Amino acid sequence: MSTLLLTVVVALWLMLPAYVTNASAAFFGGKTPIDQGRYWGKHRVLGDGKTYEGLVTGFACGFLIGLVQQLLQSRTQLQLPDFGSFPLFLVTLACLCAGAMLGDLLGSFAKRRAGVERGAPLPLLDQLDFVGGAWLLLLLFARPWFIAAFSGEVVLTVIMLTPLLHLATNYAGFKIGKKKVPW
Repeated sequence: MSTLLLTVVVALWLMLPAYVTNASAAFFGGKTPIDQGRYWGKHRVLGDGKTYEGLVTGFACGFLIGLVQQLLQSRTQLQLPDFGSFPLFLVTLACLCAGAMLGDLLGSFAKRRAGVERGAPLPLLDQLDFVGGAWLLLLLFARPWFIAAFSGEVVLTVIMLTPLLHLATNYAGFKIGKKKVPW
């Protein structure tokens, strides 16, 4: 396998729990807004799109995918990294999933402060906020693992691939009626 292809596979493998967390929160959604309809100035704190149900479901789906990956990692022929040894891998997975949710919430908060309405695009923030949140929590709580797992090439690959994957999955969500806008 070429070095470039292996880097792409490793980047996707490492970020899969965060990707699944972010997509599952949007896909399953919910009805109970985290901000309880509160406003900060003229705009909602987060908006109706950020719900408790999406938060919990997103985290659970991403964490479950990460557990499956951890179990499969030793059974694959590829040289894919694991999420650490027990109990560190639980912390790593929690950081990836909770960080993805935190980044998404902070992105929505920033968009509301800027007066950007729910569903309106804000390129790069919309696609990378959850990645930034996941990486922030990993740096705070699983720094040695993060530094060992995320080489410069993997970081760059994640930054380049994530917007494309995000747009593709959002378009698919739009086509099946789970999203109101295709971005």
